[in-house]
Amino acid sequence: MIYHLLKYVFLGPALRLLFRPRIEGLEHIPEEGAAIVAGNHLSFSDHFLMPVMLRRRITFLAKAEYFNGPGLKGRLTAGFFHSIGQIPVDRRGRKAAQAAIEEGLGVLAEGELLGIYPEGTRSHDGRLYKGRVGVAAMALRAGVPVIPCAMLGTREVQPPGQKIPSLGRVTIRFGEPLEFSRYAGLEDQKAVLRAVTDEIMYAILGMSNQEYVDRYAPDVKAEQDAAKKSPPAAR
Repeated sequence: MIYHLLKYVFLGPALRLLFRPRIEGLEHIPEEGAAIVAGNHLSFSDHFLMPVMLRRRITFLAKAEYFNGPGLKGRLTAGFFHSIGQIPVDRRGRKAAQAAIEEGLGVLAEGELLGIYPEGTRSHDGRLYKGRVGVAAMALRAGVPVIPCAMLGTREVQPPGQKIPSLGRVTIRFGEPLEFSRYAGLEDQKAVLRAVTDEIMYAILGMSNQEYVDRYAPDVKAEQDAAKKSPPAAR
């Protein structure tokens, strides 16, 4: 009930008015049945813009920090994300990654749409980073297609660190479903998971026209932050 009120009465109309989103490839989203929508992640606004534009409900795996913030603000934020069907995911360690996969498989087992950002985090500089293999593990184990998605313009309307988005037009682009039945039974092979993930990321790259970095985003950001803190070399 709350989900539909937010989508169709409050949040959806407001976002359509403010950002006038262009939707491309909506016909690639199946009208029924389980599927994964895998997209790039440039802005906090991505969490809201894509779901309200889909006719079907989509459940995202969201970082646990959105659900355990302190004080009244933290409780309100957690309540909001719960109300729109988001699932908290602890991103620390291998066991946490496996737990996220199991949560995602539960959504797919119900015949629903599952949304995921394969990079595992927002891009800190607008580039597209190497994808985590969890998306491949879920696609192969559940035997479902993956619809690549590219968000364009969301970083411009709400860059990292900006709490209130600016006015601007965004584009949400969906690609043709990727089907991986040829890898059935091979979901435990690391090389296969890597190949499937790279194929998904390549599809996203082709639609987003971002610069690609074949490394994980948190590793690159950690190096950049460390370099900023390091004292200049003595002459």
